[in-house]
Amino acid sequence: MAKKEKKFKHNKNSMESFENKIKTFLLKSGRKPIPFKELASKCRAGKGDLRTFNEAVTNLVKAGEIYERRRGFVRCELLGYFKAKILRLNRTFGFMQRCDSEEEIFVPGKYLSGALPGDIVLANYIDSRSGSPEGEVIDVLEPAASNLSGIVIEDTESGGQFFLADSMSKTPVRISGSEVEFKTGDKVLAQISFRGRRHAEHKAKIIFSFGSALRASSCAEAIIAESGAPCEFPENVIHEAKKIEAAGIWPDDFKERLDLRDEIIFTIDSAESKDLDDAISIEKVGSGYRLGVHIADVSHYVRGNSPLDKEALERGTSIYYADKVIPMLPKELSNGICSLNPDENRLAFSALMNLSSDGILQDFKFEKTVICSKVKGVYKEINTILDGTASEEINEKYADVKDSIMLMNELADILIANRKKRGAPEIETSESKLILENDTCVAVEPRTRGKSEMIIEEFMLTANEAAAKLAAENEIPFVYRVHEQPSPEKISDLKDALRQLNVEYPSFSDTKPTHLAQILENAKDKPVYPVVNMLTLRSMAKAKYEPEPKGHFGLALDDYAHFTSPIRRYPDLAIHRILTDIVNGANKEWLDKRYESFVQRASNRATETEIRAMNIERDCEDCYKAEYMQQHLGDVFEGIISSVAEFGFYVELPDTIEGLVHINTLPEGNYIYDGYFSISDEYSDRKFTVGDSVRVMCAGADVNSGKIDFEIEDNEE
Repeated sequence: MAKKEKKFKHNKNSMESFENKIKTFLLKSGRKPIPFKELASKCRAGKGDLRTFNEAVTNLVKAGEIYERRRGFVRCELLGYFKAKILRLNRTFGFMQRCDSEEEIFVPGKYLSGALPGDIVLANYIDSRSGSPEGEVIDVLEPAASNLSGIVIEDTESGGQFFLADSMSKTPVRISGSEVEFKTGDKVLAQISFRGRRHAEHKAKIIFSFGSALRASSCAEAIIAESGAPCEFPENVIHEAKKIEAAGIWPDDFKERLDLRDEIIFTIDSAESKDLDDAISIEKVGSGYRLGVHIADVSHYVRGNSPLDKEALERGTSIYYADKVIPMLPKELSNGICSLNPDENRLAFSALMNLSSDGILQDFKFEKTVICSKVKGVYKEINTILDGTASEEINEKYADVKDSIMLMNELADILIANRKKRGAPEIETSESKLILENDTCVAVEPRTRGKSEMIIEEFMLTANEAAAKLAAENEIPFVYRVHEQPSPEKISDLKDALRQLNVEYPSFSDTKPTHLAQILENAKDKPVYPVVNMLTLRSMAKAKYEPEPKGHFGLALDDYAHFTSPIRRYPDLAIHRILTDIVNGANKEWLDKRYESFVQRASNRATETEIRAMNIERDCEDCYKAEYMQQHLGDVFEGIISSVAEFGFYVELPDTIEGLVHINTLPEGNYIYDGYFSISDEYSDRKFTVGDSVRVMCAGADVNSGKIDFEIEDNEE
């Protein structure tokens, strides 16, 4: 055994030695290639070493350090080559990102060399036509998992069937086989069974058919499958969840918990919600307020490194699309024993906070509690109580908690005013509500927020701030919700755009939240406000999870984390576990040892899965909107131009549906894009600018891609 170990060690050292020698000789050779045999000779690779030497060469090629040209090998760095990851492909181009930085590089279609999304490639820069970085793919170093969603099409000339991927290119791929039955027009999942040097040379095998691509539900299933998001729970996870549900809640579970069952505590959610993970209590104390935010104690049931916990970490978050949900936790927990249902004893983790009369957080503590919610509050119903339009039935339902509702409203007004005083920018976003019948989208409405939604948001923010403040002050491992300062480049672009719009902005170099708030205020009540709102939103950095407290720019808070949704977000569950140990008396040394590596892993995974969920939800929503607009082809609508590009402009309808007016469909003229917000005809006074109100006709709606096409309804005609 000892001899084998020694031999393995010798081979490993030989491998490293060969790699170092290869890099050294190629560096000395400069851009002049060295053939394989000559390189082996220089490295003194004898017959017994050729296998190891060959592996060393292969490793360096895969690592993107050396590259084989026609006459031999060269060092990639001497040619300017670098490793990159293919991010996404369009019909005629793609984007890649350098592996050593966050720089995104545009790749024209003819320079993709057959690369697919997720591939790690060897790349090089090429001359840019736009001023932005452009590049080409030299070679595919590490092919990604090659499952792609797309549609089966028929070649009119040959009559054969081809696979047209959603995210690959405009080139159909020959179908080489299938594991399932399918037909032309089906939305399918395919595996690239053979890779060529060009997309046209690839071959695909159909592995699943979701049904007709004319149905949004089929397209949504394909989007989820391609993303890799797990839908079904493993058997051992279901078994653990059912075991927990069957055990139920017993009086022994209440030991060493603060008993709040006699307190006026209740939930407020949408009428459809089944996973109720937060409840509220409030009382006046002197001139101030005692606010309780009571969160389902999920960490009591989902123990670290259990099958449930590992699956929750893998999923990262629940995914909501149309009227469906892919939950982070099985329904036995999310809709069952963890859900804070009315008139049922439930284990909670409570943030008990004292606020001054002007809404300043003075002190707080976190306690393991047992609660019994008095009522399942519904946003729409509570909004009618607050605006005085509640029916007799609603007033009767909330009779026991009405005083609390009024006190909540009072405190929320103070907190909302405080957020404005802090300088948090009030950016407006439009969200959609899809109305489905028989799994088909029959209507789209803007999702509105009433006062009760704002109340709950402010109370959750306060609890989240308290959790982060506790962790930051004690310097313990934690998962923070971080929203960093906008980049100087994005702020420079924003200022350029504001100058074009003649919107005043304060003089600043180090961007503060109050600067963006002032920009929005300056544009208020002006026709360009929607444009300024959009530009300000786009200038912001993306929020993420990190183990370091860097503050939240958008909320203008120094301390922020996610504590309030452990049923549907893993970061919340992670910090519940840490806070539980703090409540139980754990010291900093013990917490550092237990959680230091965990919070890094949890933060990274939470950010990755959040991005995946957002992409799924957006793409699925686009398909359902296109399905709805299929029923309105030829209909005319009033809309607002929301953005402009070289190829046309997008128009948003009052119901949040957005479609493209392509420049080729505009009334006759020679249209020029100004690089900012307008397309104008140089031979007439016809001009289309962001914020303009226009009449458009729905000319096309492709459910498969989620794209909607509009055409201008020419008033002159």
